[in-house]
Amino acid sequence: MADNAQHKSDEVDVTYHEPNGTVQEMRTELIYGLNDRPPVKDALFAALQHLLAIFVAIITPPLIIAGALDFDLETTSFLVSMSLFASGISTYIQCKRLGPIGCGLLCIQGTSFSFISPIIAAGATGGLSMIFGAVIAGSFVEMAVSRVLRFTRRIITPLVSGIVVTLIGLSLIKIGIVSCGGGYGAMSNGTFGSMENLGLAALVLVSILIFNRSSNRYLRMSSIVIGLAIGYAVAFFMGRVDFSQIQGYGSLNVPLPFKYGIDFDISAIIALGIVYLITAIEAYGDITANSLISGEPVQGPTFIKRASGGILADGFNSMLAGVLNSFPNSIFAQNNGMIQLTGVASRYVGYFIAIFLIILGIFPVVGNVFSLIPDPVLGGATLLMFGTVAASGIRIIASQHINRKAILVMAIAFSFGLSVELVPDILKQMPEIIRNIFTSGITTGGVAAILANILIQIKEEKVEDGQSAVSAPAAAHPDTKSTTANNTKRI
Repeated sequence: MADNAQHKSDEVDVTYHEPNGTVQEMRTELIYGLNDRPPVKDALFAALQHLLAIFVAIITPPLIIAGALDFDLETTSFLVSMSLFASGISTYIQCKRLGPIGCGLLCIQGTSFSFISPIIAAGATGGLSMIFGAVIAGSFVEMAVSRVLRFTRRIITPLVSGIVVTLIGLSLIKIGIVSCGGGYGAMSNGTFGSMENLGLAALVLVSILIFNRSSNRYLRMSSIVIGLAIGYAVAFFMGRVDFSQIQGYGSLNVPLPFKYGIDFDISAIIALGIVYLITAIEAYGDITANSLISGEPVQGPTFIKRASGGILADGFNSMLAGVLNSFPNSIFAQNNGMIQLTGVASRYVGYFIAIFLIILGIFPVVGNVFSLIPDPVLGGATLLMFGTVAASGIRIIASQHINRKAILVMAIAFSFGLSVELVPDILKQMPEIIRNIFTSGITTGGVAAILANILIQIKEEKVEDGQSAVSAPAAAHPDTKSTTANNTKRI
């Protein structure tokens, strides 16, 4: 461990060799390196900036899930608090590295958006006990992937990851627009889509866009928080926020493992397990980016150890979150940008972030206040966030060589995935276990993308005029190999 570091500026050249032989270089300027110990004031300042970037993203999934499943205020508040608490524990494990668990980088973990759709489907069938059973059991898929990472990356290619990330965003947009209209409560009382609801959602959306385009970096980082605060304040003056529902402000939330019980359903476990598989590959990309930005190696034994430990922690922390009545955790990619912005890559900053999250989690007032956010206010923010998720997936796809095979894989995956989202009754005559697994477009499209990527083999041959001619399927050409790159970086 390095001793307390003086304020300094290190310039590191990082070279990353792709499997296809190309080389990518990045120059990173750091004030504090990975193992430097910044003074407390510097560490606190950096930690607060990270907290601003992740806070809304952590509390949004439990708010959306609770709203979709019509949970009461007490349950919603507790789920929000436990999401913060579990994220704090997970962040500490990821940064500290406990034995083989953790990457030892400044990697922040928080509640994942990727699991929202299958979690809502599981909750509609068996409530919270079935959700947490699937969260815990499914997490072993990701832990297993961390042990066979090299082989898994040949199946879950960047193309497949990009397709699934895009489907996640597109599927969640439906949830976001329902919130903009007033939520399921507004559907039942006839106020869905009213000008008041849409006006509130538009106010939040426009506010976020305005502050996000500001030249002030702090306003940009806080744009979502500011947008929500503006919408919350306006909703309060419109009489749509009732603080009298909160029974008390002075108590503490004591984490109680398995508070809502635990139940296991094979279809829910499979549905979440597929998303865990994709999340593992996403985590690999995030760890690669973080290592690159932090001036650490992105190849060789040290990097492989970090990547495997980080993905193992991703799964382990999700299992721990399920025990603590929370939802799956994943590494937040936005914090990589924060490291670049602040020049602080010290993993010790992660300890301060973890402490902040744990403290916020044990005070129920935090969960109570955010549980009262009106649906249109939340919808205005999440609609933009979910659109960004879909755009990120498209960017991953666009970074790959789009040949005939890639087009067919995308066509099959998007067709299957969006079909069950748009026309869920298509599975009405199927056995219950099939309906429960494939009711989410994410799992349906993900399975379709994986299978299509494995099974479709097309050989592209160059012809004299520079165009590509498509030969017969690879069944006639057993030597054919996919040209899709086997790794992804999101920097």
